Amino acid sequence: MNDEKIDELVIIAGRGAYPRILAESARKQGVQKLRAVAFKKETDPVIADCVDAVDWVTLGQFQRMLDALESCGIKSAVMVGQITPTHLFRVKLDSKILKLLAGLKERNADTIFGAVAEELQQIGISLLPASSFMESTMPEPGVMTQRQPAPSEINDLQLGLRVASATSELNVGQTVVVKQGTILAVEAFDGTDATIKRAAKLGGDSIVVVKIAGRGHDMRFDIPIVGTRTIKLLVKLKATVLAVEARKTIFLEKEEIVRRADSAGICITAVEMKGQAT
Repeated sequence: MNDEKIDELVIIAGRGAYPRILAESARKQGVQKLRAVAFKKETDPVIADCVDAVDWVTLGQFQRMLDALESCGIKSAVMVGQITPTHLFRVKLDSKILKLLAGLKERNADTIFGAVAEELQQIGISLLPASSFMESTMPEPGVMTQRQPAPSEINDLQLGLRVASATSELNVGQTVVVKQGTILAVEAFDGTDATIKRAAKLGGDSIVVVKIAGRGHDMRFDIPIVGTRTIKLLVKLKATVLAVEARKTIFLEKEEIVRRADSAGICITAVEMKGQAT
């Protein structure tokens, strides 16, 4: 639960099920007024059924988004859901976002969304952690599935944890894929699912996927998400283990994810970031 009661919330909604699930959870936890700012061709239209009103904007229209947020009068916002990575290079950007980007020496999730958060603050809107209202979906340390990791898989996931911890400090990515002591892929701008596909193309089946939060990550927008799309991919590619960071990873539709993993004989384990597998 959140320490401070939130009665009104605006959701800056990207793609996937996350915005819908968060909206439903927020309702259950007492949020009376829910609004969304959604992106055309990105956000699932079902979000309109979960909130009181939606402002639809085109990706790249940053000033339009700010205007919609300011006009709604709600002072608490949460940024959830992904944006298709390649779209950031293919859409027309307005002068507001171009100016913001021009002021950044490095462009990654921390710098870009950190700058966005500062813009929101200037119009009186506080950006809440992306995990708000989703605390119950973040697993404690332990194996979540019926199958335990084999000794060789524990070695691979421990290697993956070390590499992911190091690369995350460089803002490279949160996901590392390992097989038999070999690093097959490290997440870049392409995202988790594309990273897993690259790894499977190199190593085939029986891969071990490790996904952690970035070191010193900003919980307002930098938090690992596991959804049904990822578990479907792991099943298709015949992966054997998914290791995530305990208490810092959100599982969307957790029961369904675990059910699919059990049916496919995949181990899902939540681990502490101390180099030791659970």
